[in-house]
Amino acid sequence: MDLAYSPPAAVTHPAPASAPQRSRRRGMRKLVLGFAGILGFLLTWQLLPTVGIVNPAYFPTATDTIAQLFVQFQDLEFWRNVGRTLTAWGLGLLIATVLAVVLGTVIGLVPFLRRATHTTVEFLRPIPSVALIPLAILVFGYQLQSALLIIVFASFWQVFIQVLYGVADVDTVARDTARSFGLTRGSRIVNLVFPTALPYLMTGLRLAATVALILAITAEMFINNPGIGRVLMLAQAGGQWTTVYALVIVTGLLGLVINLIFRVIERRSLSWHQSVRGEEVL
Repeated sequence: MDLAYSPPAAVTHPAPASAPQRSRRRGMRKLVLGFAGILGFLLTWQLLPTVGIVNPAYFPTATDTIAQLFVQFQDLEFWRNVGRTLTAWGLGLLIATVLAVVLGTVIGLVPFLRRATHTTVEFLRPIPSVALIPLAILVFGYQLQSALLIIVFASFWQVFIQVLYGVADVDTVARDTARSFGLTRGSRIVNLVFPTALPYLMTGLRLAATVALILAITAEMFINNPGIGRVLMLAQAGGQWTTVYALVIVTGLLGLVINLIFRVIERRSLSWHQSVRGEEVL
């Protein structure tokens, strides 16, 4: 009995997800996990004082703290204090960045200067900025300049070290090729040194932005400058613990927003770099 031949059915495979689809799925997964973590944290916070594990007089519930946070949002003086804190943060970060970029580039391009300053840098860099508070008060008094001194000192090293390593990371072959083509020093800095050092600089800026915020609030707490830190200390002295925890949340939110902004700036400015392009492909 003859059997009619029929070709085997073609096996179809689902098309692999494109890079944008994988990126969206990964972003959605991170978002869901992030919200789950926040909800778990708030639930734990709510239960600790409610069941009496900690004293609710000194550790208010999450609902009370969040309610107080919204009360603060409706107060104009609160936003003025946020502006004062961000003003000190921005000025300190700007001064530190300009000094670090200029000095880091000059020292990094001159091997003699790098060797001569190595010991000094390694001595000054580990000094805690808060140790300079008495000196800052002695020199500038209880003024904004005192806060700027410790903000600049702490933020400077974050950018300076990164720029120093970035300038030194210039490929030797590329440097020799640029010289053989007769490029001027200024042209080599713009077209060779700057693109190489830019990823290091952006990393240093992101780290320095967070450090500058920490020191800005610390200065307000101990130097008594107007801002979130000063209000937090006044609330603590008055036993207003709900306000204290609400302001702690505010400082965390400021740090989160600053970090996210600088991450976006970093990704936009380094969209051509292999590190960012590699993340987009994965």
